[in-house]
Amino acid sequence: MTAFQRFIGLVVFIIVLDQFTKWLAVKFIGVGNITIIPEFFDLTIVWNKGAAFGILANAPESIRKLILIGASSVAAVATILYAYKKSNQLSRLEFYSLALIAGGALGNLYDRLFLGSVRDFIDLHIGKYHWPAFNIADMAITIGIVGFIISEMLLKKKKV
Repeated sequence: MTAFQRFIGLVVFIIVLDQFTKWLAVKFIGVGNITIIPEFFDLTIVWNKGAAFGILANAPESIRKLILIGASSVAAVATILYAYKKSNQLSRLEFYSLALIAGGALGNLYDRLFLGSVRDFIDLHIGKYHWPAFNIADMAITIGIVGFIISEMLLKKKKV
């Protein structure tokens, strides 16, 4: 199995995990919420029509769809093409980071294309102060971006 085939396998795994957990959340949580850790962690369904953290949620629908679907598609395709071109030259951290970013972007893109909004369900808060609800795709993208930044800024030898 080539490095790129392993990359695509991880991307597909992230998409399947994301879609499965979203399906479970909608099926079992419904319109209510489930408290996991009181005053800190709940499971609740939020239909996010915007981007990360609800950005663009109040923009006109046609503009929002154009921007979000376009940006998600470009991010996913660019990440996959970059990984394809460099797959044998990537460090492990870069490899996994890019796969997480691509898988997360495609997981949320599926929701935007076929459902019109992204299913978020993880709700972290301290008392009444809430972090915006998120999902597995969001976690994958965030972890992937942090990993890639660490790789680029801290682990690569700088040429002067």
